[in-house]
Amino acid sequence: MRRPKIPEAAIKRLPVYLRVLEEMQEQEVPIVSSAELAERTGFSPEQIRKDLAYFGAFGTRGVGYDTALLRRRISRILGLHQGVKAALVGAGHLGYALARYSLSKHKDVQIAAIFDVDPLKVGTRIGDVVVRSVSELEQVVRQEGVKIGIVAVPASEAQRTVDALVSAGVEAILNFAPAKLKVPEGVFLQNIDLTIELQSLAYYTSASQVEEDEVRVEQP
Repeated sequence: MRRPKIPEAAIKRLPVYLRVLEEMQEQEVPIVSSAELAERTGFSPEQIRKDLAYFGAFGTRGVGYDTALLRRRISRILGLHQGVKAALVGAGHLGYALARYSLSKHKDVQIAAIFDVDPLKVGTRIGDVVVRSVSELEQVVRQEGVKIGIVAVPASEAQRTVDALVSAGVEAILNFAPAKLKVPEGVFLQNIDLTIELQSLAYYTSASQVEEDEVRVEQP
């Protein structure tokens, strides 16, 4: 059955709602309104109601949402209710940090395999996961039923890595390599270029100075 087309922005907001609902459930809040979710997430009540409406009816008008039920429903929509396995390729500084953070913070998306080309890294452990040679990637990914790939390799190796992950059956890829990559239809690719993100942030630290400089130039 083909999934209905849902805006990517709405899908990206679902994990934010899920995190807030988990916090509220821990605080034993039984019912939550869209206004309360808005206050905690920063999104408008209208946006929240619209996002949830893509997936059906969840709450009762004038009452709100059952906190535990909505958390379970969003978890199921995201496919997290049964756990999702991911494979990380690249155990350098960035890959190591990503793996350590994910292994300690994320229970729903589990890093089941880590790969690297460096023989000095192969056989070592990050948390409880053994770093394997990239030559084992396709076999291990298929055996483990991995559906998500995380690419933290140099740009020159990124496309080859993505091709190997796709060939092994991965359906979604998070790419940290500064490279323009191609994937076949049906495979979702999300790029995160840390350098570009940091450079864009620099604008907000220099905008006022640029304006002052422009004023000085325009003065006779």
